[in-house]
Amino acid sequence: MPKAKSEKIMFYGTGRRKSSISRVRLVEGTGIITINGKNIDEYFGLETLKVIVRQPLSATNTLSKYDVICKVVGGGYTGQAGAIRHGISRALLQANNEYRPTLKVNGYLTRDPRMKERKKYGLKKARRAPQFSKR
Repeated sequence: MPKAKSEKIMFYGTGRRKSSISRVRLVEGTGIITINGKNIDEYFGLETLKVIVRQPLSATNTLSKYDVICKVVGGGYTGQAGAIRHGISRALLQANNEYRPTLKVNGYLTRDPRMKERKKYGLKKARRAPQFSKR
């Protein structure tokens, strides 16, 4: 039986930052980045966020080698961009383990541990106390 569509090799990576989680797939292609079904230019308005997403690809000189398809949920745009960067870095490691030193030096493999601090009782937010009045 002939195959209707040639199967492409995919590399997967999960990225996280703050409360954002991204599932990234790298497919051999021309460098198109798709986020939640939209092009990167439609999804991210700020140029800095687009640069953050492309950082691991440009560091390893693979910008035009892979297409990036990712789903990202939670958090804001900056957190999502960081999560996508983390996911792309992990997927690139699956593609070629020789990228590890480059990605590690730039800090793209390190999961950003900063999270929102929990609210404490007696306070309005995590650290914000009620306004003090002498009288």
